[in-house]
Amino acid sequence: MVRYASIPVEENVSRDQSTSDTPTKSSATILGHSHSTTTPDYQTRERTGGGHGFGEAIAQKFVQEGARVLISDVNESDGQRVSAAAVPGSMAFVKADVTRAEDWGTLLDAAQERFGRIDILVNNAGTTHKNKPTAQVTEEEFDKVFAVNVKGVFHGVQAVVPRLLEQDEGGVILNISSISALRPRPGLVWYCASKGAVSTATKALAAEYGPQKIRVNSICPLLTSTGLFESFAGVPDTPENRLKFLDNVPLKRLGEVDDVANACLFLASDEGKFITGVNLEVDGGRAV
Repeated sequence: MVRYASIPVEENVSRDQSTSDTPTKSSATILGHSHSTTTPDYQTRERTGGGHGFGEAIAQKFVQEGARVLISDVNESDGQRVSAAAVPGSMAFVKADVTRAEDWGTLLDAAQERFGRIDILVNNAGTTHKNKPTAQVTEEEFDKVFAVNVKGVFHGVQAVVPRLLEQDEGGVILNISSISALRPRPGLVWYCASKGAVSTATKALAAEYGPQKIRVNSICPLLTSTGLFESFAGVPDTPENRLKFLDNVPLKRLGEVDDVANACLFLASDEGKFITGVNLEVDGGRAV
C-alpha cells in the first residue's frame, strides 16, 4: 500500500519511523485532505469538484489508502452522494464555488474544524466551452472557463498556502490540468489556454514554495470516456469517430478516471516525495 508523506501534528499524529509501507493512521486532504487520529501515516485532503468524474475517483482512491477527505462541489446532490458512500468518518462534503474566495475560506475552516489540519489540496474543478470555431466562442464562455479553471486554482492556492506555511510541515498541491495544455487542439483554444496557465503556474509555484517543502505538481489527462467526447472532440461520439481519435493515441484507448486517481495518489505519497514542478502526462502517449 502507498504510505502517505506524514505531516504530523503533535497531538494528532506521530511520524512513523519504520520502513513499513503499510499505512497506520494520520491526517487530512481538501479534496482532498486527510486527518490523523492516533498512529502515523494517513492525511487530510481537500478536493474541489469532488462530486463526479476525476474528483469522485480521486476522493475514493485517497480514502482507500487511509486519507480523510473533504470534498467540495457546486452540485450538492453529487457531493452528498459521494461522501455518503464512503467509509463513515473518512469523507465530508461542503458545497462551494471555487470561483468565490469566501467559499474557499468556508471550505478550509470546515476541513480544519473537522480534521484538525490540511496536508494536500487537489484542484480538480474544471469546465470547458464546446469545441467550435474560436471566433464563435462568446465572452461569457471565455470568462466562465478562466474563472473556474484558472481563478479557481488561484483562490485555492491563496487560501491553502498560508495554512500550510503556518503548519510549517510542508504539504502537497495537485492541479488537474490537461494534455491540451501541452498539445492544444483546434476549436478548444481558450480551454487549452486556461490549462496552459494551470501548468505554468504549477511550475512557478513549485519553484517558489519548494524551500518550504510544499510540493506542487499537475496531472495532464487525456479525454476520458465520461460522456464528454463530443464536447472536446467536436464530432459526434460514434465508434468511427472514436477510432479516428485513437489513431493518435499509442495505447489505443481513452483515459479512465482511475488512471488520474492513481497518478494523484503517487504524487501525494512518500513514493513521490522528490517530485515537484512536474506536469505529468496521463494520456496513453497522445503527446508523444
